[in-house]
Amino acid sequence: MSKAMSARGGSASGGKKAIIITLIVLGTLGLGVLLFLQDQKTSQYAVSGSNANIPQVGQEIPILGRDHIKDVNAKIDYNSNPPTSGTHFEYAEQWGVFDSPQPDVKMVHNLEHGGIWISYKDIDDQTKQQLETIAKANSGSVIMTPRPANDAKIALASWGRLEKLDGYDEAKILEFIKANKNKSPEQMAK
Repeated sequence: MSKAMSARGGSASGGKKAIIITLIVLGTLGLGVLLFLQDQKTSQYAVSGSNANIPQVGQEIPILGRDHIKDVNAKIDYNSNPPTSGTHFEYAEQWGVFDSPQPDVKMVHNLEHGGIWISYKDIDDQTKQQLETIAKANSGSVIMTPRPANDAKIALASWGRLEKLDGYDEAKILEFIKANKNKSPEQMAK
């Protein structure tokens, strides 16, 4: 009798192990599919290829120069809101998404390097997530920050170009990135 009980117990234990292994395998596969789909979603927003023959878009803003300064807190009078050129901090910022405002003098250096600055104010969480998806898909050329000084909900800035949007417009944002990336004195954006 004890042999029969231990055999049943062994079966139950083996059955539980099989269920646990099956759940782990299914969970791993599910996570893999989810990551693949997320990567596909992000990559559909990646802007690549040559833009040499594509005309720039957005309002043209006169170039103010590109002098470097050592004071990240310097207050500079720029000719656009947000700025698209001019005196700026001596070091460029890392590309990516920032949750807090960054000094204009830092962002202008990224524009000099051919990047695109997406700044925003007073937008909802869904719009912020959509902008983040685009910024992350273009992680070597886009920097995204909140900017309370904006006079539009969303502003797209590149070296000497500016586009202001009252709401999320995926086509315009991607067109701005494609047309204006690396049309700057130092073409370093990827």
